[in-house]
Amino acid sequence: MAQSPQEAREALQTLKGGVTKECIQSHRELHVVLGNEACDLDSMVSALALAYFFAKTSPDKRAAFVPVLNIPRSDFPLRTESTFLLKEQWIPESSVIFRDEIDLLALHRAGLLSLTLVDHHVLPSQDVALEEVVVEVIDHRPLERERGPRCRVTSELVGSCATLVTEKILQGPVEVLDQTTAALLHGTIVLDCVNMAPEAGKVTPKDVHFASLLESKFPDLPPRGVIFEALQNAKFDVSGLTTDQMLRKDLKAVSGKEVVVALSSVYVTLQDFLRRPDVERDLCAFCRQRGYDVLVVMAISFNEKNVPFRQLAVYSQQGALQTAVCQSLEDSSNPSLGLSPLESPHPTICAYAQGNAAASRKKVLPIVKGFLRGWAHGGTMQPCRKTRAEPTDASHGSADSCPPERGAAGRKDPPKSQHLGDDLLGDEDTLLPPTPMNSLVDECPLNQGLPKLSAEAVFEKFNRIAVARSCEDSPEKK
Repeated sequence: MAQSPQEAREALQTLKGGVTKECIQSHRELHVVLGNEACDLDSMVSALALAYFFAKTSPDKRAAFVPVLNIPRSDFPLRTESTFLLKEQWIPESSVIFRDEIDLLALHRAGLLSLTLVDHHVLPSQDVALEEVVVEVIDHRPLERERGPRCRVTSELVGSCATLVTEKILQGPVEVLDQTTAALLHGTIVLDCVNMAPEAGKVTPKDVHFASLLESKFPDLPPRGVIFEALQNAKFDVSGLTTDQMLRKDLKAVSGKEVVVALSSVYVTLQDFLRRPDVERDLCAFCRQRGYDVLVVMAISFNEKNVPFRQLAVYSQQGALQTAVCQSLEDSSNPSLGLSPLESPHPTICAYAQGNAAASRKKVLPIVKGFLRGWAHGGTMQPCRKTRAEPTDASHGSADSCPPERGAAGRKDPPKSQHLGDDLLGDEDTLLPPTPMNSLVDECPLNQGLPKLSAEAVFEKFNRIAVARSCEDSPEKK
C-alpha cells in the first residue's frame, strides 16, 4: 500500500538527512543505482529510472532501492539540462540523493550495500573498495575490464545508456513504465542521439526503436524536435555562471606520471569565452585549485544555420608543456582535428578553430592520453608550428596572471577529478560509437512539451524509488 504524499515527503527528508545511519542502525540492506561522476542527463535519468524499476519489481522486500547522483549537491545547478528536465516533470530536487549525502563505504563495511552501475562500469580509484559489491552494470561504452560471474553486465554501443535502461524496463511488467519515467527516458535518448539525426553519428537503430516504442506507448509525449530544442537550450544556458562554474559544468581530467590535463566543454564561442573579464586569472586559479597542469577548453556553438562548430583553447602556465600538448593536437591523424590558429589575447592561451566538427571531446581524450604516455616515457616533442604570439618572459605569463606553476618535482598530488577519468585507462571510451550526447556537443531541452504530473503522483513515484515498495515500518532510501 502506497504512502500518502505527506508520508512520502517525510520519508524522503529522513533519508536525505541520515540514510547511512538509518540503514546501519536498522540493518536495512541498500541497493544503490549509481551513475557516473560526470552526472550528465543520461547518467541521472538512467539511475532514477532503473532504481524505480527495481523498487517496483524486486521480490526482495527487505532491501531499499536508491538512485544516487554521483556529484555533490552543490554541483547540481551546473547540470542545467538535468535541473530543467526535473522541473518539467515536477520532480523536486530535494527528493534526490547526492553522493555527499550518503556514505557508501560505511554501508559497505556494514555489509548492507549492493551496487548497480549505470552509464559507466569502472569505479574511480577512491571507490575501488566498492567494486566487490557491484552486482550489475549497464553501460554503452566498450568494456575495459571483466566482471565476475555474480555481476550481470549489459554493454552495447548505442547512443544513450537510457536506451538500454528502457529496454530492461520494457522487459518487465507492462504497468511499471509510467508517463513520467517514459518522458525522462525519451527526452534523454533524443538528446543523446542529437534528435536522431544520422549525420551526427550518435544514433543507432536500437535508439530509434526504443524512442519510437516510448512514443507509441505514450502518445502524449511531445515531438522529438520540441524536446531536443528545449533540452539543448537548457544545456547551453550558461547565463549567470562564473568562469569557474562554466569550466566545471562539463569537465574531465586525465593524469600521467607527472602531468594532469583537464578537458572542459563550454557552450559559447571561444571568442566570447576569452573576452570574459579576468579570464586568464580565472583559468590560473581554476587550475591551481585543482592541481591541473594544462587545461584544454572545447568551445561548442551553433552557426546561423544551426550547425554545431567547435573551437579549442590550450591553457598552461608552463610554456614547454603547453607547446607539447598543442603539438600533439595539431599532429593528430586519428582523428585529425583540422586545427587552424586563432588570435589569442594571452600568451598562456593558444586558440584554434577546429575544422573537424565531428571530433568531439570524447575523440580528443585519446589524443591527450597518448600525449601523456609519451611525456611520461620521456618522449621528445618538437616546437609548436603555430603562428601565435610566444611569451617573452621565463614565467610564460603576463604581468597580471598567476605566478609560475610549481615544478613537477615536489608538487603535491592533484585532487581527484570530479569526473570520470583519474588515470590514463579509466576514462571514457576511445572509440567511435555513439556516445552520450549530454557531455559533448549535442543536447536539447523541452520547451513546454512534456506533460506535468501532480506533486502527489511524483511523491508516490519517488516513494517507490526510495522507500522499498511495501508499506512496512522499515525506513526507505531516498
